[in-house]
Amino acid sequence: MVIDRAGLAAFLRRRREALQPEDVGLPRGRRRRTSGLRREEVAALCHMSTDYYARLERERGPQPSEQMIASIAQGLRLSLDERDHLFRLAGHHPPASGPASEHIGPGMLRIFDRLHDTPAEIVTELGETLRQTPLGVALTGDLTGYTGPARSIGYRWFTDPASRALYAPEDHAFLSRMFASGLRGVLTLRGPGSRAAHLADLLLAQSEEFRAVWEEHEVGIRPHEVKRFVHPEVGALELTCQTLLEPGRSHFLLVYTALPGSESYEKLELLSVIGTQTLR
Repeated sequence: MVIDRAGLAAFLRRRREALQPEDVGLPRGRRRRTSGLRREEVAALCHMSTDYYARLERERGPQPSEQMIASIAQGLRLSLDERDHLFRLAGHHPPASGPASEHIGPGMLRIFDRLHDTPAEIVTELGETLRQTPLGVALTGDLTGYTGPARSIGYRWFTDPASRALYAPEDHAFLSRMFASGLRGVLTLRGPGSRAAHLADLLLAQSEEFRAVWEEHEVGIRPHEVKRFVHPEVGALELTCQTLLEPGRSHFLLVYTALPGSESYEKLELLSVIGTQTLR
């Protein structure tokens, strides 16, 4: 496939101009004269330099990689059809759709962008964190930087003892059963040869505890509505977790809230102030 520079530039400009700051969780400001988003705003959303993005809109620069195009599609809040169109304009075959796709739909992102003052994250069916709000990072740490199997919280649970420090010790046995049950459910749904099957094989080879709970063949163990965290700075928190499933995809939006007036509510307020800083 050959890159269509003129078509790519025109499509990017129109999609950028169609987005408003409030659509992506940005303040509008009083002196805004630009129709839609500014190039530097889109570049920041896409995790690239303003100069690189501007050259694409001016029909210049090297052919963007598939990874770069995926980042632009997500930053511009494109639908799957728009994402696939963007890939073709850039001279690439669109990635596969379905449960393995990591492209988050614009509807879920619009909700996520409005949760800047709430701990929230978007995860895959295998527990891989795709997005976190700033307060979500302050609560659990940055979970988006893992690579390989370690992207899955279930994999980390059985292979990295440090991953358990954030959760109340009395909940550990239940969480082990829950992660194994959840992985079995996804494996049954997706079948042999799936990413879930590969993850199960890795854990069976590496974790004696996983082998033990896997042998119980438990399914349907659901997370508790109230999750108990042990934060290294503010201590114990009890947070209610609300879950939103994205239709047609296997992404979940998890939102954590505390009962107003409770000790956990006050600790969340403190976390919103200190962020990821260390209390002294």
